[in-house]
Parts: sequence; structure tokens; C-alpha cells
Amino acid sequence: MSLSRSDALALVHEFTQSDALRKHMYAVEAAMRAAARRSGEDEDLWGVVGLLHDFDYERWPNDARSPTEGHPSAGGRVLEERGVAEPVRRAILGHASFTGVPRDTPMARALYAVDELCGFLVACALVRPSRSLADLEVSSVKKKLKDKAFARGVDRDEVRRGAEELGVPLEDHIRFVIEALRPVERDLGLGQPG
Repeated sequence: MSLSRSDALALVHEFTQSDALRKHMYAVEAAMRAAARRSGEDEDLWGVVGLLHDFDYERWPNDARSPTEGHPSAGGRVLEERGVAEPVRRAILGHASFTGVPRDTPMARALYAVDELCGFLVACALVRPSRSLADLEVSSVKKKLKDKAFARGVDRDEVRRGAEELGVPLEDHIRFVIEALRPVERDLGLGQPG
């Protein structure tokens, strides 16, 4: 069984109180929908995967990076109990490399590739005078990627590896995700004066 977007959104609201984390999941959903469109895949399915990928992060943090306890394994069990299809669960488990679940589908590779980058792009937009993605350039993002002090929580290796696993140049991947997020930037708290 696959969840509808409204079912997935209900799950996000049930398990996640943090507005920032919810907005991150909305961003990943938008990027996944765009990736599905580009690949001729099921946009609703890929969007739900993006929306749900971190729904358990707040309730079951996993600082130890356990492959079987905490996020995302705890969430995978919740999804299994609710009858969510295995490809959805595997893609979500695979977005965390430490689970050991291979990213062996285009959907799983796309989720891994957009997750960290979405967070980074939002951080880049928030420090711009416009607080917007509308004027965010790929060159600015690449410069910020080199600044280890900026958005310290974003794993730069995962950003690069994500593009590699998709088989696209990093610049093209950054551009694609910026363009995917622009239409939903208001939902992400962007494009508004601070």
C-alpha cells in the first residue's frame, strides 16, 4: 500500500512538532516531485517518500547512527505496521547511509541526492538579503559549500555523493534542486523579509 499525500502529511504532523523540520520535509517533497517528473516516474509516490523521509527524526533521534535503532529504522517499522509498501520504506531507510540499505532504485538515489542539498539551499537563501531562492546562483552555493563554518550540520560529502549517484554534475544538480524549490519557497518560509 502507498499512502496518499494527505495520509503522509497527517503522519508528519503526528510525529513532528518542529516547524523547521516540517519545512525541510516539504522541501524534499518538492524536489522529489520534480525528480519524478524529470524521470517520468510517479510524482505522487516520490513526493510522499520525500515528505515522509524524516517524519521520525524528532521522536527517535539517532546521534549514534545505529543501523537498526532510532531514525530512520524506527520510522520504517511504523510505516511497515501501517502497511506502507516496501519500496517506499527501503528508499527512506537508504537515505541514511549508516543503515546499510542500498540505494538500488532511482527513487532511493533521488531521495539521498536531494535531502542534504535541500537543507543547504534553504540555509543559503536565508542569509541572502532577499531571503529567497529567486536570486540564488549555483556559484554562490558552491562557494558556501567550501565554507565549513556555514550550515555546519550539512554533510558536504553526501551532497557530492548524491549528485555522483545520480550521474549528474554537481552544478547541474544544484541548479535543478534550486529550480524545484523556487515555486514552494513561501511554504518553506523563504522570500519574505526577516
